[in-house]
Amino acid sequence: MRTYQATSIERSKVANRSLSRSLLAALLLAAADGVGLGQTASIPPARPLDPKVEVEEEVYKYEPANNGAGPMWCSGSTCLVRIGDDVFATGLETLKTAKPLNNCRWTLWKRNAAGWQLQLSDEKGRTREPCPVGAFPDGRLLLSANPTLSTTESGGGPALPEILSFNTKGSLSEFEHLLPVWDGSPAFTEHSYRSLAVDGANREAILFQNIGYTHTEWSFLGRDGTWSGRGRLPWPEGKEYPKPEPIRVCYPDVAIVNRQVYFCGVSDIIEPYPEWRAFKRQLTGQEWDYDFRRLFYTWTPDVTREPFRPWIEIASRDKTCGWISPGDLWVAPDGTVSVVWSERALDDRLRTKFYPDARQRHSIEYASLRDGKIQDRHTLVASEEGSGKPVPSAPRFHVSREGRLFVVFYVNGSDQSGHSVSENRVLEISRLGSVLAEASLPLKHPFTSYFTATIRAGSTPSDTIDMLGECAGIPSTIRYARIRLW
Repeated sequence: MRTYQATSIERSKVANRSLSRSLLAALLLAAADGVGLGQTASIPPARPLDPKVEVEEEVYKYEPANNGAGPMWCSGSTCLVRIGDDVFATGLETLKTAKPLNNCRWTLWKRNAAGWQLQLSDEKGRTREPCPVGAFPDGRLLLSANPTLSTTESGGGPALPEILSFNTKGSLSEFEHLLPVWDGSPAFTEHSYRSLAVDGANREAILFQNIGYTHTEWSFLGRDGTWSGRGRLPWPEGKEYPKPEPIRVCYPDVAIVNRQVYFCGVSDIIEPYPEWRAFKRQLTGQEWDYDFRRLFYTWTPDVTREPFRPWIEIASRDKTCGWISPGDLWVAPDGTVSVVWSERALDDRLRTKFYPDARQRHSIEYASLRDGKIQDRHTLVASEEGSGKPVPSAPRFHVSREGRLFVVFYVNGSDQSGHSVSENRVLEISRLGSVLAEASLPLKHPFTSYFTATIRAGSTPSDTIDMLGECAGIPSTIRYARIRLW
């Protein structure tokens, strides 16, 4: 597939469009803050989008573990953090002498003037999934590990969740084991589906880890260094299914701000509709096929004192067996919660038999919430069937030092002229969710799946975007890029 490259004329058009939309953004922000149009002269002009790639390089290669996970498995969390001028990443190494499922170990990497250097590998434990990280501004790095307790050579078994705390200003070979405190003795396994979120400003963190198909356990790390809160978050009930059951919620985007916790993830259960399940079994020969098509959200105003609020369903593609993937979540200073996700309208395999009149649509969707209620929702990017537009996916929020909100995403396919497209792009959106500016990220190797140095993991707002993940055309390789927005 040929990578589409914008011409100089096209780039000029994007820059001009970015400038005009950025000026509009300044006006909208002024209006939102109660500043009259006659007072806008006191507002510094917003810098137009003009992305420049500063770094683009390989971090490490890996061998597929064939255990159902991979280096990008913990997509709702991140394996990349920035602490000041330093960037750290965790990796996943397949152990050649071990058998699935627990046939991997974590690695810790740091970027310096010479590029990425391996700092440490887990010499004792075996695990299945990658290890999310978070950071505090004082230089501490938190690594979420889930080593197996099983001594058998293959299969799964019990696991012991832990947080490893590193002082990045000292020797990374020395670290502290922090064992979360749980409600009772949960039966944790190698399938953790865990999520780590960090409140960098307050030096607090929360860890979620799933228990089967019933609930997720959580443990809260307070600023005093103790696990001062714990509990269970039961899954929403699928009472409308032919056979009612809890709806396991996975791959969540989780944020913690001043002990307020926000949790948004996708349904992950075996196909609940018998007709669809039987038809899929004929196609695949498998007894199972998982549903990822309902987006659920819950929150608590104080995780140490108040329970999580009742689940609300933000989006669904349940009627046409579609697909939803969580993208990101951001909490604005005024408490407004922004959520972004990917949607596919339907499963093409089932269209002829079950919904022949439905049309395919791929999109990136946005919603804002306040006090658990949806305020606004918008489609940011869409590719309708027959439109000749490339398919968008993998949206992530990025916040600049000025507080401007961006959405980074990937597109692939063909444009209306028939040219192949495979690139990362960025949108600037207003506080109301409307698109203000757009630009291509001029990467030689675009990211198809990636983490960012997100605020939800303790990284701070920045005018540069840090990306870590897998790139088109480069299999079994984790790469890194740093892009300056202007």
